[in-house]
Amino acid sequence: MYIDTHAHLDGEEFRDDLADVVKRIREAGALQVYVPGINLSSLQTVDDVCRRYPGFLYPMIGLHPEDVKDDYSSILDIMEQRLKENIASGAEASSGMRYIAIGEVGLDYYWSREFEKEQLEAFERQVAWAAEYQLPLMIHCRKAQNEMVAIIRRYESRLTRGGVFHCFTGNVNEALQLLAFDRFVLGIGGVLTFKKSHLPDTLSAVVPIDRIVVETDSPYMAPVPMRGKRNDSSYIPYIIDRLADVYGVSSEDVARTTTETARKIFNV
Repeated sequence: MYIDTHAHLDGEEFRDDLADVVKRIREAGALQVYVPGINLSSLQTVDDVCRRYPGFLYPMIGLHPEDVKDDYSSILDIMEQRLKENIASGAEASSGMRYIAIGEVGLDYYWSREFEKEQLEAFERQVAWAAEYQLPLMIHCRKAQNEMVAIIRRYESRLTRGGVFHCFTGNVNEALQLLAFDRFVLGIGGVLTFKKSHLPDTLSAVVPIDRIVVETDSPYMAPVPMRGKRNDSSYIPYIIDRLADVYGVSSEDVARTTTETARKIFNV
C-alpha cells in the first residue's frame, strides 16, 4: 500500500479513461493520490477530479513556474482568493476538497530565463502562503537550486509543515543542501529506475529512507519497464521495488516508510 504524492490526473491525457485508470491505481495498492495545481485552468480541473474521487484524490493549489508570464500577479490574486475561501469553508481533507499543499510551485530556468524576475516573485509569494496558511510546499526546481534555496531560507522558520522537493534527481551535494531543511523531504520518481541514473548512488550515500516520498509526476516519466508509456500511479510499485534494492530492505518496508512520511507532511 502506498501514496503517490504527485500525479497530474486532471490532465487531458486522462480525460477519456480516468475511471479505468483510477480503478487500476486502486488495484495496484494506492491508498491516496495527491494532485498538484499548475495554472488558472487547473483550479477547475483539479477540483473536478478530486470531487469525483473524494478520500482518494487530494488537491493542491499553485502556479507552476513554466506558467509564470507577465500576467502572473493577477493569476495569483485569483488563486489566493480561492485558497482563502477553501480554508474558510472548513473543508476536511477526507472530503477531497481541502487543499493539502501549495504546489506545484518553484523555479525553472531550464529552457529560458525570460521570466526570471517574475518566477522569483511568484515563487516567493506562494512560499509566503505556505507560511501564512500552514501548508506544505510541493516544489519544482530546474537549473535554479541556489535561487530556490535562498528563498526557502528566508521563510524556513515559518514553514512549519515543510514540503517536498519534487522530482529530485541531483547529486550528493545537492541532496545534502536540500536535506538541511529538516522539515522537507525528496520526491523520488521514475528517474530512479533509468539505466544511466546516478540517483541510486546518491540516495544510498546520504539520503535516509525516511526523508523521501514516492511520486509519478504522471503522465510523465514512467519508470522502467514502462518507460515511454503514459505514466500513472499504478506504476509506483516499480519505484518502490527499486528503492528496496537501493536501501537493502523489503518493498513492504519502503511502502510503509514512505506512506508514513507522506502522511506526516500532508496531514491526510
